[in-house]
Amino acid sequence: MIKSKPARNIDLPAQPGDLRRELNIAKKAARTAGAILRGHWRRGGYTIASKGRNNPVTQADLEADRALRQMLTGAFPDYGWLSEETADSAERLGCRRVWIVDPLDGTREFINGVPEFCVAIALVEDGQPVLGVTYNPITREMFWGARGAGCHLNAARARVTRTRLLHRARVLASRSETARGEWQVFHGHLIVSPTGSVAYKLALVAGGKGDATFTRSPKNEWDIASGAALVRLAGGTITDIHGRDLRFNNRRVKIAGLIADNTLLHRQLLKVAPHPPVGLA
Repeated sequence: MIKSKPARNIDLPAQPGDLRRELNIAKKAARTAGAILRGHWRRGGYTIASKGRNNPVTQADLEADRALRQMLTGAFPDYGWLSEETADSAERLGCRRVWIVDPLDGTREFINGVPEFCVAIALVEDGQPVLGVTYNPITREMFWGARGAGCHLNAARARVTRTRLLHRARVLASRSETARGEWQVFHGHLIVSPTGSVAYKLALVAGGKGDATFTRSPKNEWDIASGAALVRLAGGTITDIHGRDLRFNNRRVKIAGLIADNTLLHRQLLKVAPHPPVGLA
C-alpha cells in the first residue's frame, strides 16, 4: 500500500476566466464523498447489489454519488452531468462543460478490503478533460489539476516519470486481468504491478508512481476522464488502445481500451499492448 501524507485543504483564490472555483469545489466534493466511502469501508455492514455480471454496486457508491451531484451541480447548475451511478440524460450532450464522475471507482477492491479505490471527478469542456480530481480516501492521496494549474499530488507538483526503456517500465495492471492470466505474456518484458481501480492507476501514472498502464478491455468515460486530465497535465500521453485521441461527453460512453504513459513509452506500447507479439511469450 502506498502511504502518503493526508491531503491538505489547499484552496486557490478564484479569478475570472480560469477554473480555480471549479477546482476548489471539486476538491471539497471529493473529500466529502471520500469521507462517506471511508466510513462505510471501516464500519462494514453496507448493502451490496448487482448491476450485472461482475458489476457490483454498494450503498457507499450511491451515497457518495448523491453528495457529489449536490455539491457540483448545486454550484454549477448550467454544467452537464454524467455519472456511473446516475441515470444518463441526453441534456448533457448540449452542454459545453460537463462533470464526469465515478463516486467509487474500484468497487471490488472496496468490497474486498483492498485500499486501492477512489473518487474520480473530471470537468470536460468541448469534449476535452480540463480538470481532474482523483482522491483515495484511505491513503489520503489527492491527485488534482486543471488547465493552467498543472498536476499535483496533495501539496506537491506531480510529473510523469522519465523511463525510456520498456523492459524497465513499471506498468500498473488490472488485478482482475492479471488473475485471469492476461498479463502473463508480458512477464519478463515489463515490470507488471497489479493495482486496483482504473482511475487510481491513471492518477498514479500522472503522479510518477508508475510508468504506464493499459488495458484492452473497453472502459466507460467515467472510469478514465479524471485520469486523462491528470496524465496530460503531468506531461503524459493517453489514447485508446489503438492510439486514437480521446474525446468525452459522447452519446455512447464506451471507449476501446486505453494506453496511458509518460509519453516516452507511448510508441513502444502501441506496438505491443493491442496485440502482444507471439514471441513475447
